[in-house]
Amino acid sequence: MELKLFIATKAVIIHDEKILILREASLYADGTNEGRYDLPGGRLKPGERFNEALAREVLEETGLSIQIGNPITVNEWRPVVRGEQWQIVGIFFECYALSPKVIVSTDHDAYEWIDPKEYKKYNIIDNLTPVFEEYLKRRKYI
Repeated sequence: MELKLFIATKAVIIHDEKILILREASLYADGTNEGRYDLPGGRLKPGERFNEALAREVLEETGLSIQIGNPITVNEWRPVVRGEQWQIVGIFFECYALSPKVIVSTDHDAYEWIDPKEYKKYNIIDNLTPVFEEYLKRRKYI
């Protein structure tokens, strides 16, 4: 099986010290994380700048305009999608929402603004644990 490599940008969106998570809907194209929570973001298109990709993905998935801050961490995951082995290298950025009003896309069926210290209470996808841990460490919560 040929490995497909992608680069993704993901947003740790902060508003009033809470972080936005989105629950994947059953209608989502690859269905690998149905019912689990993820952060907004997605893959870069060839030639697209990372900040433009992140702002585009966040707007598509949440209706939010954001201010992009510094990177928090880099992570990778290797899902099998429609029988294809993918490798996704994700760069997670601290971002700020000017408003808490979220309009989820059809890829998602719910959202939550959560206290980042309570992320373990939510059914998040596995690759987000190190992202939350790094965020909390930087904020000196742990």
